[in-house]
Amino acid sequence: MRISSTTTKKTRKKRIGNKMPSRTLRIPGHARGFSSRWLAVLAAALLLTAALGVAEERKTRSVQGAVTAQDDSLVSGAVVYLKNTKTLQIRSFFTQSDGSYSFRDLSPDIDYELKAEDHGAWSNVHTLSSFDTRKAVTINLKINPKK
Repeated sequence: MRISSTTTKKTRKKRIGNKMPSRTLRIPGHARGFSSRWLAVLAAALLLTAALGVAEERKTRSVQGAVTAQDDSLVSGAVVYLKNTKTLQIRSFFTQSDGSYSFRDLSPDIDYELKAEDHGAWSNVHTLSSFDTRKAVTINLKINPKK
């Protein structure tokens, strides 16, 4: 009785220039999916990235203060303008009953200009500099009398 064996025919790959054709490395047991070690490394990398994102998100600052009239009385309902000097975007805030205002989530890398307006009278422009490293800055604005 004759036992026939099947032989596989190996195909020979041709050289392209001076480079050999690429070959894939097959590791037994790892050909179908990720090992648990690689999944753990991937999970740790994702957690680290998320933690850095939260830390980056917290790198903001705020500015608050009060708006007063020439006689140092608090002005309720005045409009405070915050201008981003990089994009020229303007945000506004109406002062509370105690004359206070606040702007949050400001970038520490950008300069801002602040001014207040009440019934056609304006305050001087104040600058919140990017070189000011405080996280919470207080800038009080005084409305000048109409001219």
